[in-house]
Amino acid sequence: MAEPKTKYDRQLRIWGEQGQAALEKASICLLNCGPTGSETLKNLVLGGVGSITVIDGSKVEVGDLGNNFMVDESSVGQSKAKCVCAFLQELNDAVKAKFIEEYPEALIETTPSFFSQFTLVVALREANVMLIFARSYGLTGFVRISLKEHSVIESKPDHFLDDLRLNNPWPELRRFAESIDLDTQDSVAHKHTPYVLILVKMAEQWAKSHGGSLPSTREEKKEFKDLLKAKMVAMDEDNYKEAIEASFKVFAPRGISPDLQQILNDNRAEVDSNSSDFWGDGGCSEGSFIPSGISLLHSNLEFIANQGGGEAPLEGSIPDMTSSTELYVNLQNIYQAKAEADFLSIEQRVCRYRSIEDEFNSPILPELQKYLTDEDYSSVAIGFYILIRAVDRFAANYNSFPGQFDGGMDEDISRLKTTAVGLLSDLGCNGSTLTEDLINEMCRFGASELHAVAAFIGGIASQEVIKLITRQFVPMSGTFVFNGIDHKSQLLSL
Repeated sequence: MAEPKTKYDRQLRIWGEQGQAALEKASICLLNCGPTGSETLKNLVLGGVGSITVIDGSKVEVGDLGNNFMVDESSVGQSKAKCVCAFLQELNDAVKAKFIEEYPEALIETTPSFFSQFTLVVALREANVMLIFARSYGLTGFVRISLKEHSVIESKPDHFLDDLRLNNPWPELRRFAESIDLDTQDSVAHKHTPYVLILVKMAEQWAKSHGGSLPSTREEKKEFKDLLKAKMVAMDEDNYKEAIEASFKVFAPRGISPDLQQILNDNRAEVDSNSSDFWGDGGCSEGSFIPSGISLLHSNLEFIANQGGGEAPLEGSIPDMTSSTELYVNLQNIYQAKAEADFLSIEQRVCRYRSIEDEFNSPILPELQKYLTDEDYSSVAIGFYILIRAVDRFAANYNSFPGQFDGGMDEDISRLKTTAVGLLSDLGCNGSTLTEDLINEMCRFGASELHAVAAFIGGIASQEVIKLITRQFVPMSGTFVFNGIDHKSQLLSL
């Protein structure tokens, strides 16, 4: 078996050893292993989730062979849960896999406490277990997260200037850099030394020969870059090229930026009855910060003045770079340990979500009406959302999905239209209708699940699972709807 650091090399660079450890401790339960659910689990198994449990009471049918790659001809007539579980186990033998050949509805009704053992399961929000609902239907599908509250430790925004402290390394980073020999005769080691360590070590050498000062003038900066170039022993050493490109981070002034200083000095830090919820102790909206903004501000001021030595708490992430896996992971651990010591007790992002029950029964009416009247692609996304719900109501009334059987298509189209209008009326949108084209398409789908759509929806769902388990990145809020006809997607806030 491959070593974990080798097997999971690329993902370790994204969510680090802490995130990977959280994945390896997680237990995931899948209810009904159709193509979408199977694709979701496949991604999580390949990512190294700790254990999976597949619950499904159905048998593999011939129709499953066309959209579920986890079964084959020899599986027909056998337990679908058993076949899917066996295939997934082959993908990663480090993952514990088991199956229960039972219909989930019966288990939910008779033994709801069963699901409390899982980190994430597609049921039972009331049991305080995280839920992700994923479904594909013809050329559409959607993903919805449901949990009461979720804390994000590392939000990892898309646009962020890395805080590497190359101009002011803390003792652990400095000692790690000192342990690296930049003059090693090992060509492989020389070209796989992370640029962070190269710059920290070169900056320390410069400071020693320049009275403790770092390069500041144009001439000094050029000289510093020339020193980096002189360390290269081959033209293909990308790590040294990265060091030269990132050398401006060494030249930056130490301490906090003027923009941050302005925020810390803001006179609105004094709370009164007119202060917003961010500054006071009021309700905390989605994506807000705990503790209150004023407490966070004062905590930062105290940290900067004392433990931080003039620096703000470290963010803790590092970018991808040319490096051996061992050096990269060790470097990542040093940054994360420093960030946790500095920052974890000061700031924590908390996301709160509406329950699926609230969304289904009492959607935010102005948002729903806005989507329905939007002439852009929002009307298509909300149309698919309403119709996916309408086909379930249709099936409950007529014991089949629209277009599922040959013949009677015109009647099914008429029934689905009536069902959708009734659903819109129940949601408070009297007089609203959906386009004939969308209704016709939903009937044409005939409740089929296409593997390409299932794989895409499963990929989105597994991505959100990883966000929730690792507490890194901000999970999406709302219902993600995929429109396979126009190859577009949208997040609906209802």
